[in-house]
Amino acid sequence: MEAASIRVDATTHRSLETLATSLNTTVSATVALAVKNLLQRRMGAQLNRDLTPEEVAWLDADLDPDLG
Repeated sequence: MEAASIRVDATTHRSLETLATSLNTTVSATVALAVKNLLQRRMGAQLNRDLTPEEVAWLDADLDPDLG
């Protein structure tokens, strides 16, 4: 795996170290888990939004006998 450095403030770094210790893993793995979690939450929020009227009409089109 290719590595790269990221810069975080000291408080964030201490938090990452504490979290990594509690998870019995490395700071790098903890950052990876945090990024994965953030991406999953963002995707979940996007999937959980209300459909637009156009999206509802498209999904229901085959159920509407007037649309042929």
